[in-house]
Amino acid sequence: MQNLFSPLTIKTIKLANRIVMPPLASFLLGDDGRITDTTVEHYRRRAAGGPAMVMMEACAISPEGVVSVNQAKIYEDRFIDGLAKIARAIKAEGAVPAVQIHHGGRQTSAKVIKRKPLAPSPLPCPTIRGDVEPLTIDGIQELVQKFGDAAERAFQAGYELIEIHGAHGYLINQFLSKFSNIREDRYGGDIEGRTRFAKEVVKEIRKRVDQKFPISFKISAEEYVDGGLTTKESIKILKLLVDAGIDAVQVSAGNDLTPEWICQPMFMGKACLAGSASQVKTALDIPVMAVGRINDPHIADEIIAKGQADLVCIGRGLLADPEMPKKAKEGRFDEIRTCIACNTCMQSIFKRGRIECLVNPMLGREKEMAFIPTSSPKTVMVIGGGPGGLNVAWVAAKRGHKVHVYEKRPTLGGQLLAGSVPGHKSELRSLISFQMKQAEIYGVQCHLNHEVTEDDIKAANPDVIVLATGSLPVLPPVDGIDKDIVLTYEDVLNDDRPTYQRAVVIGGGPTGLELALHLAEYGCSITVVEMLPKIGSGLEAMTKKILLQKLKEHKVQIMTETRLSAIEDDGVTVMDKDGMKLFIEAQKVIIAIGTRPDNRLYEKIKSLGYPIHQIGDCLEPRTAKVAIFESAVLGRKI
Repeated sequence: MQNLFSPLTIKTIKLANRIVMPPLASFLLGDDGRITDTTVEHYRRRAAGGPAMVMMEACAISPEGVVSVNQAKIYEDRFIDGLAKIARAIKAEGAVPAVQIHHGGRQTSAKVIKRKPLAPSPLPCPTIRGDVEPLTIDGIQELVQKFGDAAERAFQAGYELIEIHGAHGYLINQFLSKFSNIREDRYGGDIEGRTRFAKEVVKEIRKRVDQKFPISFKISAEEYVDGGLTTKESIKILKLLVDAGIDAVQVSAGNDLTPEWICQPMFMGKACLAGSASQVKTALDIPVMAVGRINDPHIADEIIAKGQADLVCIGRGLLADPEMPKKAKEGRFDEIRTCIACNTCMQSIFKRGRIECLVNPMLGREKEMAFIPTSSPKTVMVIGGGPGGLNVAWVAAKRGHKVHVYEKRPTLGGQLLAGSVPGHKSELRSLISFQMKQAEIYGVQCHLNHEVTEDDIKAANPDVIVLATGSLPVLPPVDGIDKDIVLTYEDVLNDDRPTYQRAVVIGGGPTGLELALHLAEYGCSITVVEMLPKIGSGLEAMTKKILLQKLKEHKVQIMTETRLSAIEDDGVTVMDKDGMKLFIEAQKVIIAIGTRPDNRLYEKIKSLGYPIHQIGDCLEPRTAKVAIFESAVLGRKI
């Protein structure tokens, strides 16, 4: 780790190591952009974990530039005091406070800003759609001034580096790229013209702040769309911006049409953008930051060692475990709670208006979910060693309870073990490893190959019982369901590899689609049968996009609005929406239509008179995120 933990200086700022927390939208703010105690604590915790620099999430420089009512704002002086609280908290923990300034351009909604979005050209955002207002020359100049005003406020608030958001399909990126800029005046056309707005912004900021004050620029080096930026073209742009006054660059990727390159899901390789960063570093003589699926300190150290970048941006990794840098420096790698790239953080922002994390239920709840030692230690029996059971066990043990976990299988992990079998989900095992290590650290006693009976409960005589027995597959009531041809999703995932060549997967939800891809990657010919009009309900958007692409590449057939009628010895009979019956030949039929609670022990335990809690699927089938959150809450209450 000597490369990762070596110092670096950017102009006036001295960085203790090479780890940067990049700007990540948390939306842990008031609707009016007000900084709350929750916001401050979120950033304080990240800074306390040991990164050299922590960047405040993108702050809107103008009211029509916001992308959400919950976005941070910097377009009026009234926001300075709140932003200053974050800067002071970051600095107090030993990290350099930085801030990113931003304008959404066309990549926002008229519903949010109550007017047409601004854009360089009359081209709407390809995902949000809706009419836009092309910027006039005067309008462009007004925004240049607003970027300068925002920089002054950031400087007054105590931030020691300002980053200009020129990536991800937002306004400055829209000017830089031929994908979104078809202007024919001096702000369009060739690279010089398309870079003019960004150059003027940089120069205006440089005029407003001290000459020694560092300015960074974030760019989507590759947009992965026809007509979009490439790394070669981005290097030319960056050279112009270096001349204008930038001192560092963060090399990202993607735009509004390719969000999977902005916040890469499980399918994407680790450090998948390091190659672009390396090309930029070779071409420029300023510090370069690499970003993109850098969730492992060993990979981060390797990036620095190879000279691919000067700094590594670890964003979601610090959401999952704020103490990752500190743990890595101390060699406690097996204690790191690794980001698994499930993109729950992004999905929760869009669906719930605030950031949440599957593996770290404390995210955004740092104060309310603090660990408080118990004043009344109890003996706690946890029945079930899946993610919910393990989580409640180590949390309760950390608080001072004596905890025993009973698992009927030979290994811990529950359904996460089977869930981690598909190649793109292998990182789920890191969550199991983390929970097992926490259980070991806090003295949880685990009893494997032990299916609990009433006699076991009476013999242990616990003060509290937590039932975390999970769920069982739902089997449809159709003719032939008992035939040997039928498998459950667990049967498939717990097997080494398929020996059959043709299979039908019943159920087009997340589990069914992942199973289909898993088998197709082994060379199986797969048909997915789903009774609803659409498949993949509940999947995170970027994960779903790539999963569907891969299913198409592997020629997996998808039949929607089709119902299973009967199972034969050599396939299935299904019925389409018009009532027509079809026969699909198959060697195996895999059922993946859902689960039901495995709560067979609940009434028996309740009759014995012991205090009992149910968590996870045994209460009601739910996601791993919900199970882990429930168990974290319960572990703090016992």
